[in-house]
Amino acid sequence: MPRADDVGAVAAEFAVALPAIVLTLALGLGAVTTAGLQVRLQDATADAARLVARGEPDGRASAVVADAVRDARADIERRGELVCVTASAMVRVAALLPLTLRATSCALAGGL
Repeated sequence: MPRADDVGAVAAEFAVALPAIVLTLALGLGAVTTAGLQVRLQDATADAARLVARGEPDGRASAVVADAVRDARADIERRGELVCVTASAMVRVAALLPLTLRATSCALAGGL
């Protein structure tokens, strides 16, 4: 049988713990979302590098990167036989923490 001075203790403890639980869940979801964006950005840079290496216009490669991750920017650089694409995008983790994602991928020029 609960004591009279324990009435409402569970509700008070829950009210104290709830913000920590919500923050932990939001940061976890934000981290998973950010990791997914990083994978999409890396994949888009690989596709863009292959496009430019095959002779497609630089604008098409930039569009591939921008379509994969919103507000992503692509820089195309030719390094001898290689065509390298570096992409970056600013994201917010859990709508709180700003973070810049970067990915680089290279392809052999003239490849199919």
